[in-house]
Parts: sequence; C-alpha cells; structure tokens
Amino acid sequence: MSDNPGRNTINWYPGHMNKARIMMEESMRLVDLCVEIVDARAPLSSRNPDIDRMAKGKGRVIVLNKSDLADNNANSLWTSYFSDKGFQVCLTDSKNKSGLKDVNVALMAAAGEKLQRDAKRGIKNSSVKAMIVGIPNVGKSTFINAVVGKNTAKTGNKPGVTKGKQWISVGKNLEFLDTPGILWPKFEDPEVGRKLAYLGSINDEILVTEELAGDLLLKLKEDYPKLLLERYKIDDKALSEAEEDSFSTPQSRMLDIIARQRGCLKKGGEIDYFKTAGIVLDDFRSGRIGRISLEKP
Repeated sequence: MSDNPGRNTINWYPGHMNKARIMMEESMRLVDLCVEIVDARAPLSSRNPDIDRMAKGKGRVIVLNKSDLADNNANSLWTSYFSDKGFQVCLTDSKNKSGLKDVNVALMAAAGEKLQRDAKRGIKNSSVKAMIVGIPNVGKSTFINAVVGKNTAKTGNKPGVTKGKQWISVGKNLEFLDTPGILWPKFEDPEVGRKLAYLGSINDEILVTEELAGDLLLKLKEDYPKLLLERYKIDDKALSEAEEDSFSTPQSRMLDIIARQRGCLKKGGEIDYFKTAGIVLDDFRSGRIGRISLEKP
C-alpha cells in the first residue's frame, strides 16, 4: 500500500452522464428554482461546479442532506457559508424525514421574486417548478420521496439509480423535476475525487477499495482520533504494536488491526484486505464510526 496521495486515477465519468448533463441544461429553462442536494459530510466536493453556470438567474436552494452523519459543528459552519453566498440552505436527514419543514420555507423564499412578479400580474396561487439536482448517491431520490410523502422516485445505495428526468407533483402549486445524478468531466483537485469515493458517489467496482479504506483511516486518525479509538481500538500505541515490516504503512497496519478484530482472515491466517476495506467503508458511510465531516469551510 503506497503513501503517494496521487497514485490512483479514477475513471469516474461514464458516457451516459454527458447525455444527462445536456438534458439538464436544456430543461433548466422550464423551471423557476434549482434545488441542489449535497452530502453534508463534504458539501463542496459533492457540488457539481457545472450547476452554477446552468442555473444562473434561477432561485437557488442548497440542501445539506445526510446531516445526521456529519459533524454538528461543521453543519453550522456550512449553513453560514452557503447563506452568506446568497443560497437558501436547509439541513436534512431524508432517510428519517428530519428537517423537511425547513425545506418548504427555503423553497418559497427562493421563489420569492417569481411569486411577487406573478402577484403583480394578478396571478393567484401561481405554481413553482423546481429542478432537483445532485451528484450520485447524495440521497436525491430519498429526499424527493420524503418531501412528497410517498415513493415516487427510485432509490438505491449506489450511484446511477435515477436514469432519466421525471416530473413529480409535490402539492397543488409545486412540482419537482427529478434528474439523474451526474458528476463532471474533470476534477481540478484529485482530493475531491478521493472524498467522493469515500462517500460512495463513485462506483466501488472501479476503485482499489483497500487503498481507499486505508487512506480514509489515515484521515480519521488525523481528524477524528477519538472516534477511531472507540470504533476500532486504534491509536498510536496500537499502531506501534502492530506488525511492521519494510513494506508496511500506517494504512496497512490499521487495516491489519481491524482485520484481526473482525476475523477477516483467509486460510493460513493471511489478512483479507478486500473484506476488511469493505467493512471500513461501510462503517463510515452508514455512520457507525460516528459523525464525521470530510471538509470544513
């Protein structure tokens, strides 16, 4: 396992995403608002930079979804950060339908200018159309279903479940345009790709999961050492006592410790790094390690 942070090239932009991007761009003229769902654990990295260009002139809402999995202090910082930039912001846990009351308030605030224009024209009970956008696996479909109150959008725990756009009636005067989760053609910062891989927004099947999990453990040791100790009994003492040879790294030694705890061993006592890495990534994504934010403003 190498220490070089730039060692992996992730092929993360499949062809169907380009078609979806073109469809979204063409459909933006049909809506009043753009509601962007991001993962609260990495709000900047999980924002598609193309959206700001596509949604220029539209009302904007940022939904910090999965906020129950993120560091509470970081949630507050990000709320202030986006509010200061002119976005309506709400914190949600769509899976458990938490924070949904704030969503309608944010939507109506973002649609304020449109509603005022309609009122001046004598249009009563004017409708609001909102495009729901977000990269894969930020919980976009779960958010829609939670707001609507029934399963109208397909959901899944891996990227690429929503294949095309669909109009969804939310109430008498509100419609959502659901769109596929898309990434963008080039990461300027390779660390962005790494964070998206931690979150599961890039298909695990194209990744070296052992290296990914090792890097995540190293980050947790730097940023959340107490959570790492509580979940896996890993601290400096445990690392120093772990078997070390000329090929070992802190990442591999942490995986060794977890593998022995969880019985992830092959015949002959060899470490099953792939199985261990899967446990670590699943523990992080599900919140079993604790409330973790990968970035702060």
